[in-house]
Amino acid sequence: MYLVDLRGYGKSTRPPEMDKPAADNEPIVRTETAVKDVGAAVDFILERRGVSKINLLGWSWGTSIMGWYTAQNNDKVNKLVLYAPQWIRTTPSLIQAGSKLGAYRPVSRDAAKARWLTGVPEEKKAELIPPGWFETWADATFATDPVGSKQTPAVLRAPNGVLQDGREFWGAGKALYDPAGIRVPTFLTHAEWDADLPSYMLHAYFAKLTNAPYRRYVEIGEGTHTIIMEKNRMQLFQAVQQFLDEELESNQ
Repeated sequence: MYLVDLRGYGKSTRPPEMDKPAADNEPIVRTETAVKDVGAAVDFILERRGVSKINLLGWSWGTSIMGWYTAQNNDKVNKLVLYAPQWIRTTPSLIQAGSKLGAYRPVSRDAAKARWLTGVPEEKKAELIPPGWFETWADATFATDPVGSKQTPAVLRAPNGVLQDGREFWGAGKALYDPAGIRVPTFLTHAEWDADLPSYMLHAYFAKLTNAPYRRYVEIGEGTHTIIMEKNRMQLFQAVQQFLDEELESNQ
C-alpha cells in the first residue's frame, strides 16, 4: 500500500507560493497538477514492484484525481476505487473561502470538526467518532504543516487549487473529465450523511461509467465524508477489500 502526499500537503514539499502571503498568488495545486503528481508516483511504484498495473483508490478530491488519471492511463490501472466521488455540484459547497481565492487557506481544528459533523443528526454526533480519534488525527495532520503548526492556535494551510476547480468546473456545471474514459473495473462507495459530496454525485458518476467492464456502488448508513475514521468504518474497509480481492469475468 502506498499513500501519496501531493505537493503542498502532508510531508511533501510546499510550493514556493506558500512561503508568501496567500493573497500574493493565484490558487495553487490544481487538479491537473495533482494528476501529474499521481502519475509520477504510479510510474515509480510500477518500476519498483516490477508490475504492469496497480489498483488505485481515491477519496473526495482524490476521486477526481484518480478518475482523471485512470481515464488517461487505463493500461496502468487494474481496478479503481472511488470513495465519496466528486461530480457536478448542484448544492452549495461546505467550504466558503471568500470571494477571491488566494494561493492557500488556513484551516482551524474547530472548523475541521464542524465540517466533519455537518449533516449528522444532533443525537448521533456524540457516538459517531470513537473517543480521541479526532484529536489524534488533528494532532498528526496539523503537525505536517511546518508553518501553520507553529501558529497560536495552530492551523493547517491547504492549497486552494481544489476550490478554484470547484468554482470553475464542478460548481459551474462543467466536468474536468469524462468517466466514460474509464475502462477498468470500478467501485464507488459513499456514506449517508456526507454533506461535502452528497449522494447525488455518486449516482450521477455511476451512470457515466459506461465503459467500465463492471461497476458497483455501496452506500453506507450512519456515516459522513470521513467515515474512514468513524464507528462504521469496517463496513467501508470490508466492501473495498472484497472488491479488490475478487476475480470476476467481464460482462462485456
